[in-house]
Amino acid sequence: MEEARRILRDIFGYDDFRPNQAEIVRTLVEGGDALVLMPTGGGKSLCYQIPAIARPGCGVVISPLIALMQDQVEALRQLGVRAAFLNSTLEREEERKVERALLAGELELLYIAPERLLAERTLELLERAALALFAIDEAHCVSQWGHDFRPEYRRLEILHRRFPRVPRIALTATADARTRSEIVEQLDLRKARHFISSFDRPNIRYAITDGGNARERLWRFLQREHPHDAGIVYCLSRKKVEETARWLRARGRQALPYHAGMSAREREANQQRFLREDGIVMVATIAFGMGIDKPDVRFVAHLNLPKSIEAYYQETGRAGRDGLPADAWMAYGLQDVILLRRMAEESEADEHHKRITRHKLEAMLGLCETTSCRRQALLGYFGENLEAPCGNCDNCLRPPTTWEATEAAQKALSCVWRTGQRFGVNHLIDVLLGKESERIRRFGHHRLSTFGIGGELKAGEWRSLYRQLIALGYLEVDHDGYGALKLTEGCRPLLRGEERLELRKPRRIERKRTAKAAAAPEFDARDSALFEALRSLRLKLAKEQGVPPYVIFHDSTLKEMVVAQPRTLEEMGGIGGVGVQKLERYGKAFLEAIQRQIPAEIA
Repeated sequence: MEEARRILRDIFGYDDFRPNQAEIVRTLVEGGDALVLMPTGGGKSLCYQIPAIARPGCGVVISPLIALMQDQVEALRQLGVRAAFLNSTLEREEERKVERALLAGELELLYIAPERLLAERTLELLERAALALFAIDEAHCVSQWGHDFRPEYRRLEILHRRFPRVPRIALTATADARTRSEIVEQLDLRKARHFISSFDRPNIRYAITDGGNARERLWRFLQREHPHDAGIVYCLSRKKVEETARWLRARGRQALPYHAGMSAREREANQQRFLREDGIVMVATIAFGMGIDKPDVRFVAHLNLPKSIEAYYQETGRAGRDGLPADAWMAYGLQDVILLRRMAEESEADEHHKRITRHKLEAMLGLCETTSCRRQALLGYFGENLEAPCGNCDNCLRPPTTWEATEAAQKALSCVWRTGQRFGVNHLIDVLLGKESERIRRFGHHRLSTFGIGGELKAGEWRSLYRQLIALGYLEVDHDGYGALKLTEGCRPLLRGEERLELRKPRRIERKRTAKAAAAPEFDARDSALFEALRSLRLKLAKEQGVPPYVIFHDSTLKEMVVAQPRTLEEMGGIGGVGVQKLERYGKAFLEAIQRQIPAEIA
């Protein structure tokens, strides 16, 4: 552990481990196995990188994410760590070069995809090399209950059979109790120590809004909270990604699309711009983001409902990895609920997987519709109890108002019944509002007892009511392609008056950020100028080396420089994130930038 602490200090530039990190590192250094649950941005990578450097041999990191491999290898090389990767982006001669370096004992860390690892040729190569450990990243991929199941992960139990003396660590940011159990079973980690960190990301403010015109609400959110910041906007379809990116560009934002329908070259170019430039908004399907190690993503916005809480947690977790304030903002509507339920029912999965999918979607809808603290609900899903409301989500900042919706719900359900359970929401609302359309007359719905009885609510309010009735299980969507609503058995007590119903009223998201959310240091004009000067220097150095700016220094490191204003290399070395290698490479340049910016009498 003495060597591990030296590596932490001299290579990575940090004085002490975060909670759980020290014990995880100790377990691996001493040759034990570990299962680690730690939120995105919690420092998972150090848990295997430090033991891999400290132990004899090379640490092998199994990751499904090519972008993460390349990013982490580049960042490690900046620190003076001997790291490489093996994946499909390499030419054959480059692969041979990496293999020779591994066998010669010249590598401390090797990143590799599970498909490549499982090839017999690769396993035989590893048997000839000295190995420090195996790190299985994104370990939730092993579980059918996980949100990103990958069959090849189930074959990774071969590591224990072929390499019984090499310690293993499985890591994930998202796994409930059932998923954790499956990870242990499938990877044969029965003797592993478990390290479960808090899932809480207190620097992220959660906000979920419902209703129409989501794109305009997104724009108001961006203008109000993040007019110049980098962020990610997630959409469900490729078409919506392209449309939203064009719309944002037309309004003056630097917005780029990312989805599986683009060529690999286009995706790579847009991803590199997002990583290397400031203020880029990436509009993407969920094909983007896993393994993107960009620390200064200030917001993650969803324009559609995610399929599960695990997916939502992982996607929102890409915001604020540097620990500074960030936003997780989402807008969703009735069509999201209908579409996701239809996709689940029409999938080719067996009934077991369909049941899992339905269960996860119901939990996601519950998070959206809750009137209590979002963070308490989110953490509770993962089995963690937050005793007091967080004070940093929309429901805490501006508690939602509820209304006695029993009578209106009975009208809405009766309308579904009397129209024959054959029509979608728009038609039902027209009946309730008494609209004399040709379609309503054709079906004779103007003669129904429910025709025109809904004048107390506007069309948008009826839409919100129907959405909540679907989310609460009183209605289901027929998967005939037309979105017809049908009654469920669960609606009977409500229709008979044996059950009362209170629902949340739609509202706008609170406009003001709380003091807790705005915990980043506020700079005066002089300090702001110094921060921008350091950012400019970082960008210049990054462009010269062809790496993302955060690989040089994180924003949090630059902000500490502004606050501390070091005058010597020794003082600069005390800044978090400035290790020996980076001090040698960049210390003098950043000291000079600080001295140029600070008035002579202060310096």
